Amino acid sequence: QLQASGGGLVQTGASLRLSCAASGRTFSRATVAWFRQAPGKEREFVAAFFRGGSRPYYEDSVKGRFTISRDNDKNTVYLQMNGLKPEDTAVYLCAADWALIMSSMTLSREYDYWGQGTQVTVSS
Repeated sequence: QLQASGGGLVQTGASLRLSCAASGRTFSRATVAWFRQAPGKEREFVAAFFRGGSRPYYEDSVKGRFTISRDNDKNTVYLQMNGLKPEDTAVYLCAADWALIMSSMTLSREYDYWGQGTQVTVSS
């Protein structure tokens, strides 16, 4: 089970940190990702760690502003979002999978486990 939290309503340029805590299974070897979905749009890949590795992967529009990190002791993955823009407004969801291949990392349909989502709203 995944539990996402940390969303909120902020102004342009502000920061938020999202958390995704796992229970029942360790994150340490999973591919763990953040996706987001804005109203009327498809779910979009944001960032991920592949198979428990330390190298982060980012969607181009968030590079340099967002940072994904993990605390294996707490079985939690974070998304630090700085320099937020109105176009970042979306429901942010965390996802995990223990069998994903690299070529599927950015594809939401390939993930078996999802958190409930947390709303991030950035006002202009």
